[in-house]
Amino acid sequence: MVAFTEEMVDVGGTKVHTLKGGSGEPLLLLHGAGGNNGWLKSIDALAEKYTVYYPSHPGYGKSERPDWLETIPDMAAFYTWYLETLGLEGIRAVGFSMGGWIASEIAATCGHSFSKLMLVGAVGIKPNVAEIADLFIISPAQVLDLMFHDPSQAPEYKAVYQKELTPEDAMIAEGNREMAVRLCWKPYMHDPRLTSLLARVNIPTRMVWGKNDQIVPVECGELYNKAIKGSDLVVIDNCGHSPQVEKPNEFIKAALDFLA
Repeated sequence: MVAFTEEMVDVGGTKVHTLKGGSGEPLLLLHGAGGNNGWLKSIDALAEKYTVYYPSHPGYGKSERPDWLETIPDMAAFYTWYLETLGLEGIRAVGFSMGGWIASEIAATCGHSFSKLMLVGAVGIKPNVAEIADLFIISPAQVLDLMFHDPSQAPEYKAVYQKELTPEDAMIAEGNREMAVRLCWKPYMHDPRLTSLLARVNIPTRMVWGKNDQIVPVECGELYNKAIKGSDLVVIDNCGHSPQVEKPNEFIKAALDFLA
């Protein structure tokens, strides 16, 4: 595996826990509502080509949260500050699920932040026909059941999702869920402005979706594709909400082909 470090990045007095590793041009990864799952196979493959920055969002994991940060647009504003602090404006970015929503808000409102953008199973746009699963009225175990089309084909499933939690791990997981509710509850998992604002995005953009995503339907990927001029949509067969975990080889190919 590529060696990586853990560091606290101070952004206006808020410390953000960040995993960093690899070599080459910088690449920002933004995790989903469940939190940062660490340096997985797919992250490691990206780090063979890029210097990966993989922060835990403010209010998640070991990262602090400034009192003013309450919404996804707040989070987007915070990350523009994070990029300025590290001198990373113009970076490539990959956003997973809620992280895709954050990334799309940044791209739509701060055009110089990213040079390329990839959204993986991103929330942020309300579907017209299907529905985004309500993750806050079901248990974490039920959420996990919805995440994967076939857990047996995910090589890191047991290590990531079936490990025994320490008391600290359990506390972090509960804090992550509480932060997700704070950010995404109302309106649920979308920004009514976003579809219109995405007309401003003029950088290369790719959506990657699991065809069998039971949390964020492929329809949302199609709506992103329609809203962002010149973008494309890659749909991975027999795959649920986390292609980077369930179908890492297909995800890595789609990512590296696009980011190059």
